[in-house]
Amino acid sequence: MGTMGLVSGAPTFLYGTAWKEERTTELVETAILQGFRGIDTANQRKHYFEMAVGAAITNQIENGIVNRDDLFIQTKFTHRGGQDDRLPYNANAPVSEQVHQSFAKSLEHLGMDRIDSFVLHGPSQRVGLAAQDREAWFAMEEVHEQGAIGVLGVSNFSAEQLEILLADANVKPSFVQNRCYAALGWDQQVRGICEMNDMIYQGFSLLTANREVWKSRPVEAIGKLHGMTPAQIIFCLALELDMLPLTGTSDTGHMRDNLACNRGVLSPMEVQRLENIAVR
Repeated sequence: MGTMGLVSGAPTFLYGTAWKEERTTELVETAILQGFRGIDTANQRKHYFEMAVGAAITNQIENGIVNRDDLFIQTKFTHRGGQDDRLPYNANAPVSEQVHQSFAKSLEHLGMDRIDSFVLHGPSQRVGLAAQDREAWFAMEEVHEQGAIGVLGVSNFSAEQLEILLADANVKPSFVQNRCYAALGWDQQVRGICEMNDMIYQGFSLLTANREVWKSRPVEAIGKLHGMTPAQIIFCLALELDMLPLTGTSDTGHMRDNLACNRGVLSPMEVQRLENIAVR
């Protein structure tokens, strides 16, 4: 099943806003002007500037470039361990309360009364799920029930952690967002769980985590065959693998290149070859 059918209004590409700092507003505005309609952020000042994302969206709506309904906005709740001292919640409050506080702050930052996708930014530990992870998820379910969220998701989850959450959750995540490594068959195990559970896999760091792969001769050769850059070939592959890819590029030309990527460019044989290109 194509990813678009699974979540109402989900785009085919997300613009990632991490590590943009004082350029965040300008770059998000540029991305929207180039045609991005999916914006990914997080209420984690350490790596994101959510308020600046909100300013960009407000500017573009006020300038008549887009309506709120044209956009798919995704943000995240980040545990204390992933934050610096600029917290969007009370550090001493129970985790469930922190989730509610973080979400309310996100609405304020983004200038909105609803969010399309609310994501648990990552478990609090590397193996298994802790009590605070479950507490955070159930609090996210509560926020979801109140009607200000379209869907829920998780990020930076292993296959094992995903299975644990799926066994416990009352509301199933619609998205799983992971750093995507070619050496793991582009996160094949997690993508398999997503496919079985009608969840959409969001892949980030498709280029930065796989530099040797996308700059390799085989990828370059396939690109030449299709008149595309090696980076475009990787994004075409992601789409063929039913991924919702993220890009955080600050280059306007690359933004346009990314949005020009489609399914149907690569042959089934090319998809198979690229899917296994780095698997050892």
